[in-house]
Amino acid sequence: MRHSCVRGLAAAALLIAAALTPASASEGSARDKLWHIVTSCIVPTDADYCRRCATPRADSACAQNRRCEDTTEVWGETDEFVAIRDVKMCSCPAGFVHGLALPRARVRGIEASPLPQGIWAFAWGVAQGKIAEESTIALVVNSVRTRTQDQLHVHLVRLREDARQSFSGRTASVPRLDEVWTTASQLAADRPSLKDYSVLVARDLKGAFMVLVESNDKSVERAYTQRICR
Repeated sequence: MRHSCVRGLAAAALLIAAALTPASASEGSARDKLWHIVTSCIVPTDADYCRRCATPRADSACAQNRRCEDTTEVWGETDEFVAIRDVKMCSCPAGFVHGLALPRARVRGIEASPLPQGIWAFAWGVAQGKIAEESTIALVVNSVRTRTQDQLHVHLVRLREDARQSFSGRTASVPRLDEVWTTASQLAADRPSLKDYSVLVARDLKGAFMVLVESNDKSVERAYTQRICR
């Protein structure tokens, strides 16, 4: 009887400990998949890479015979940022483009401070290598409410053909991409009720960059871009 009680208490203690122990990097929450990629999947020479990375680089040895959805395709990287293929590209026809640019440091999203100024120029440069017609390039950061991941990421996509005629948010033009965050913040500040918002960046008709700020409950990625191929 006494041994049964001890075993029961031990089992209960293990269950409580498991509940209180944070998940490992490979088992992180559904909203931390991008953070797992940034920390565990970009450098294939890291120790124990194939075990630690759930979606290894497509050009690494441990990605052989894996599905597109189970690998990470790196489009560009610097010490500060990395750009990867979005899983939405898997099973899409040639020519469809959807990528993500992410900081390599922990930045939860658009609400963070400070935000990395260089990510827009990095994302634009990568997008230029994937989308030949520059006037169709769109860079998007979703609001806290509409995003599904808690690591800042810029979507690299194409504008819909009718997007420019249907923009409903506030817009401004900037000559340089390092002015995007400040300009977006100023546009949002002009509307006291706009505490959470999405940002879209594209070329304007004069060759500068247009910054569009949209309300928190509207996904600019869904409304204005070719985010999926089907």
